[in-house]
Amino acid sequence: MNAKRLEISRLYHRFGFGPRPGQYAAALRSGAVELRKEVLAQTATTVTAPPVFTDLGPRPKPNTPEVIDFVLGLRQQSEELLLWWLDQMVESDSPLLERATWFWHGHWATSISKVNYPRPMYLQNETMRINALGDFTTMAESMLQDCALQFWLDGQVSTLKAPNENLAREFMELFTLGVNRYSEDDVKALSKVFTGFQVNVSSGVTTFNPKRHDSSAIKLLGTTQVFTPADAARYLVAQPDCGLFLRERIWYRFISSTEPMARGFMSGVATTERNFANLLTSAASDAVLKETKYALVKSPVEWFVAACRALEVKPSELDNYNQLVRHLDKLGQVPFNPPNVGGWPAGESWLSSASAQYRIAFATWLVKQSSLEVLKALPVDRRVTQAADWLGIAEWSPRTQGALRNSLSSPEEFAVLALCSPEYVVSA
Repeated sequence: MNAKRLEISRLYHRFGFGPRPGQYAAALRSGAVELRKEVLAQTATTVTAPPVFTDLGPRPKPNTPEVIDFVLGLRQQSEELLLWWLDQMVESDSPLLERATWFWHGHWATSISKVNYPRPMYLQNETMRINALGDFTTMAESMLQDCALQFWLDGQVSTLKAPNENLAREFMELFTLGVNRYSEDDVKALSKVFTGFQVNVSSGVTTFNPKRHDSSAIKLLGTTQVFTPADAARYLVAQPDCGLFLRERIWYRFISSTEPMARGFMSGVATTERNFANLLTSAASDAVLKETKYALVKSPVEWFVAACRALEVKPSELDNYNQLVRHLDKLGQVPFNPPNVGGWPAGESWLSSASAQYRIAFATWLVKQSSLEVLKALPVDRRVTQAADWLGIAEWSPRTQGALRNSLSSPEEFAVLALCSPEYVVSA
């Protein structure tokens, strides 16, 4: 496999959502060094102004006229929220920022299925975007104040007299340290520190009530002192285990969902580094990006966004919103609705005979809504090889080449086969 093509393909598909038509071929001419600078030198951009997510207030009583408007408002805001973010991912000229925001959504996994209101979910998304490429310490402190996360993990019912352990446990295991890097005594201690938060879930506002807070000294990871919630967040993020945990998360979400983390991965960056842009720069510059064995399976949303960019279609302009959600749901991944606090799985869990059939149906639906102008412009006798550049594929397998050659007479069938090929579903 051509090393240059492989590295450029990985930079596009792992640190963004795949190339737009023409970008991969241009990057082959300028080289991986220049592309890496371009990919990593991202600035915050908003493609379109987000919808206004008003406070819908408490749910009206059943069987009242007000409840109909309330339910319709929830439905409309939920639809606008999902389409807005999908548009952002597809249309953004700063794909690293959106890719990082998507990463953090899986990290601080929070679901609208429990939160119910779109407004706090949007506010959480903005907090993630603001901090996505910044300092993880600041992000951890900010997320403690996040209404959606607090409500999702029952922080609002945790009081001086009855500490709830959900937020404390997940804050260490899933958010800052990792599995088996804390004790049950640490969970009990941290749950006391995290008492006192109250939320208004419809407005997305979090407040802190000192009267409900346990301000006694606790022993956390061997240190005994009085911690405020912010103190505890900073203390946990400063732990060596947090540095290792962040490297592990970056490995499995950006480098390889099929192989264990390589020894020496990101050795060029200090173990105390908590700036996420610096960590991703180190990952994107690591020699592992050139090694063929480190494959990464695209999640359904990553595959969908990359396909939209290649097909030049915009999610909010697709024919049927409900059909879009059904397609994403069949593949097992709808933004703002992770299955649990652990987020979505990674790797081969996305590869099954059922998901392959669902993906073909999804791709067929998408292709019908694309002009396929770029694909149709490719000379038929060179369409197979040049389609690899169109999609940012390092190399087609002989089997995929054969399938594509058999569909040269039908650009629509060709596009579906290419989008559902192993080489596109898995960033090799």
